[in-house]
Amino acid sequence: MGSKEINIEDRERSAVVGLINSSQGEAKVEEYLDELTFLAETAGAHVLGRFVQRMELPNRATFVGSGKLEEIHDFVKIHDLDSIIFDDELSPTQLRNIEKVLEIKVLDRTNLILDIFANHAQTASARTQVELAQYQYMLPRLTRMWTHLERQRGGIGMRGPGETQIETDRRIILDKISRLKNDLVKIDKQKATQRKNRGKSVRVALVGYTNVGKSTIMNVLSKSEVLAENKLFATLDTTVRKVVVQNLPFLLADTVGFIRKLPHGLVNSFKSTLDETREADILLHVIDISHEAFEEQIEVVDQTLKEIGASDKKMIYVFNKIDAFQYTPKEEDDLTPSTKENISLEEWKRTWMAKSNDQAIFISAKERDNMESFKTLLYNEVKKIHVQRFPYNDFLFNYYDDESGDQI
Repeated sequence: MGSKEINIEDRERSAVVGLINSSQGEAKVEEYLDELTFLAETAGAHVLGRFVQRMELPNRATFVGSGKLEEIHDFVKIHDLDSIIFDDELSPTQLRNIEKVLEIKVLDRTNLILDIFANHAQTASARTQVELAQYQYMLPRLTRMWTHLERQRGGIGMRGPGETQIETDRRIILDKISRLKNDLVKIDKQKATQRKNRGKSVRVALVGYTNVGKSTIMNVLSKSEVLAENKLFATLDTTVRKVVVQNLPFLLADTVGFIRKLPHGLVNSFKSTLDETREADILLHVIDISHEAFEEQIEVVDQTLKEIGASDKKMIYVFNKIDAFQYTPKEEDDLTPSTKENISLEEWKRTWMAKSNDQAIFISAKERDNMESFKTLLYNEVKKIHVQRFPYNDFLFNYYDDESGDQI
């Protein structure tokens, strides 16, 4: 079941909420709410407004202050909203209290991401992983849910003396979590067997923030048709293709995109998917150079790689979407400090070539700009590993000049 386009009239009417504090200023919060809006639109919502409040710590009862909550309530009534979405994870108490005041569905960032994952999961593996994360999210929040889960499982004989609805639901969810974990153990074994059956082939994995163009690069390199959309998390299931560059074969994996505040339950649930990243020989860290916050996105990906134990891999930074890069040149008499908007693509190239210990290349997969240089770089890195792994199989490929890419 794939995601479908929804007419704007049929979309949920929603608004987003964020907090300004010492760790995230106004500009940063607006950027985060832009991303939250994109997430909401990917899930099928039509975002009609946004609210920000300056608070050092969220209100323990209602996340925002009572005055801001009343302002949101008025907006909800005027615009007949269906839901409100908060940029941070809400506690069960906050969810319950906010819903009492607003009288509409209240979601947080985690719930929204889980919903998108559930909608985009194509295979039994992905669906099982997402379902487990959803139940783990749901469990501590049962007090604000009218779930009646016992209807999915015969109630007669299942309810203990004096057991409440919430206790019944909690037990049913715990049973489901246990079953899903057992299912994932089997899936992990199957995927491990699949990876083992690929032998000693050199393995390359595409990693990066969501919506940076990994699937487009996969399509160009493997001449296949992996789903590539301008949506967050268009790809959930890891796709592995055999790729041949200049007669040298290797395996290329397109993995799930990372995002700021990726729910921890999802990281745990998607263990078998992330194993493709952990077991790769080379990581292609794809970056959207046209995104105004691409450096922060790099940090998010680097941190996630560290969390899953894949930060020690050979890395190539692939700065994609140079066709969409824009900057504003400064006037010669402008003495104000330069901002990121005043840095040209050539300056970014020099900066990243100098600051990174890893290799970096700048391309446009969509327009095929600099793709031949990218292929040559990839070829040379794969060849180093291939020669070590198969010292007597040099006949599998021809040698190419590192600089020109011409056959020797």
